[in-house]
Amino acid sequence: MSQQPRAPQGGRPPGGPRPGGGPGFGPGPGMMGMPGQKPKNFKGSLRRLLVYLRPHRFKLISVFATAIISTVFSILSPKILGKATDRLFDWILAKAGGDASAVIDFQGIWQIILLLAGLYVISSVFAYIQQFLMAGVAQRTVNQLRNDVNDKLARLPLKFFDSRTHGEILSRVVNDVDNISNTLQQSLTQLITSIVTLIGVIVMMLTISPWLTLILVLTLPLSFLVVKAIASRSQRYFKGQQMEIGRLNGHVEEMFTGHAIVKAFGRERQSKAVFEEINDKLYQSSWRAQFVSGIMMPLMSMIGNIGYVAISVVGGIFVTRGSVSVGDIQAFIQYARQFTMPITQTANIANIIQSTIASAERVFELLDEPDEVPEREGRLTSADVRGDVAFRGVRFGYKEDEPLIENMNIEVKRGQTVAIVGPTGAGKTTLVNLLMRFYEVGGGSITIDSKDITELKRGDLRSLFGMVLQDTWLFNGTIRDNIAYGREGATEAEVIEAAKAAYADHFIRTLPDGYDTVLNEEASNISQGQKQLLTIARAILADPAILFLDEATSSVDTRTEIHIQRALTSLMEGRTSFVIAHRLSTIRDADLILVMNRGAVIEQGTHEQLLEQGGFYAELYNSQFSHEAHGSAV
Repeated sequence: MSQQPRAPQGGRPPGGPRPGGGPGFGPGPGMMGMPGQKPKNFKGSLRRLLVYLRPHRFKLISVFATAIISTVFSILSPKILGKATDRLFDWILAKAGGDASAVIDFQGIWQIILLLAGLYVISSVFAYIQQFLMAGVAQRTVNQLRNDVNDKLARLPLKFFDSRTHGEILSRVVNDVDNISNTLQQSLTQLITSIVTLIGVIVMMLTISPWLTLILVLTLPLSFLVVKAIASRSQRYFKGQQMEIGRLNGHVEEMFTGHAIVKAFGRERQSKAVFEEINDKLYQSSWRAQFVSGIMMPLMSMIGNIGYVAISVVGGIFVTRGSVSVGDIQAFIQYARQFTMPITQTANIANIIQSTIASAERVFELLDEPDEVPEREGRLTSADVRGDVAFRGVRFGYKEDEPLIENMNIEVKRGQTVAIVGPTGAGKTTLVNLLMRFYEVGGGSITIDSKDITELKRGDLRSLFGMVLQDTWLFNGTIRDNIAYGREGATEAEVIEAAKAAYADHFIRTLPDGYDTVLNEEASNISQGQKQLLTIARAILADPAILFLDEATSSVDTRTEIHIQRALTSLMEGRTSFVIAHRLSTIRDADLILVMNRGAVIEQGTHEQLLEQGGFYAELYNSQFSHEAHGSAV
């Protein structure tokens, strides 16, 4: 197959979104403090995500172990540092008591410093191991998820892509998967560290003073009230922010995709005005969201400071009574600072995980979409195909309750050129899509050489066809690669021969890099007519058993059109060819003309036979001929 299919003519389900419309990209990973998108089925989606992590369970256990070791060594440090403070304080007390022989225990302090340095180094080493292991787990997990998504996209029927915007599909494949990747890479290890830190800090504080620990714990309800109040108020602003980001993405995507049309119609000012309106709304939502969520840290700090004051006062009293040492109070204050941090982090991470599970849910919804109808193992190669095609009692509709084609019967013999004509939306391209099994028939059968196409492997079936469409499709690569796309393993000589047959060789050699010229995105560095020549060369190289031509010469000049028609005539010789025609003057010599209207073949025959009938085709032809004659006269 030489070309990818375009969206069917009149084929998008009625009321469905247009491809490429709407917001191009969804929001990225959630920000700290930002309320995340809530999943519909948290437990179910989490269980499915854990299935992807199951092969790495031993590494995850190692990550958990290294996180505990790293955090434990970090937690021990304030307690040991307090010992150094106690030794200095003992010397101060001895001096104040008149003990002239009292000296600072520098040796003991240095031992403590070396011990602390060792603990910090060990903690850092285990933290590095933890991140290294988690990076491998996260990337392998997401790699598998991306592979599954890519395999799924290859198995989805064309109707899935016709009924959804490109931006929506890209958002699931790129943004949602990246969101999962970032959470596995960062937030999961942070969650483990935060939980271990919280438990460890509580244990260490209890060993110092249960009463001081109780004072600190009493500040927690106030912290939770602040977090809840701020989160509830900021949530609507963050929701508005994401909505405006989606609108902005959609507007920018449309304006850049159609920038030539915008300029041609002089709509730059209106486009700029719409952008500024959306951008201003985004600014207002973002400013409010950031302002409200930004209040959280100052308020949490204030609550923390209240706790520090209470600890310092009560701790001072305990020191004077001798129940707690000064070093322990210093260590406790450090633990108190560490105590609030993991609580805030855990709340934020829980929020991010919620957003991540929502992203996973969207990815799993894509993976759960029904595949194409299972294919059978029947095979048919171009060498075996005669080219007899038959539609018998075919019924089809993009929606089950809205049939487009009913009881279609067509007989096409080997080597015939079949022209399909009719008004826009008549079902011409739908006919081609059914023949190539991009869509499944709702009834009846389609056969090639008396063999039902549903009994053939789709890849084998589609390899029988070559396509040259009005809407050219070229990928980012060299001209040589684009032509060679028509047949795997094509040699340099075959590529050049195909280009010559399509009258493309001359213009290719005039380019600075010839066949090595790289076509950029949209292939905007060559003309529309030159693009069409390349797609024709690709079809010639494919050497298919059956051809589809959809106004293949519509984008070339008259002189080039004559050359292309000759090349196509030679290519079509001995092959069954389907030609979708808009200019009826180009298909007068067709062996069979199918006249379609509203999904049905209302007339069929040769050009002369249809004119003699004086029906729909004759009326269509005469009106078009009169219009062309009038245009020539003018």
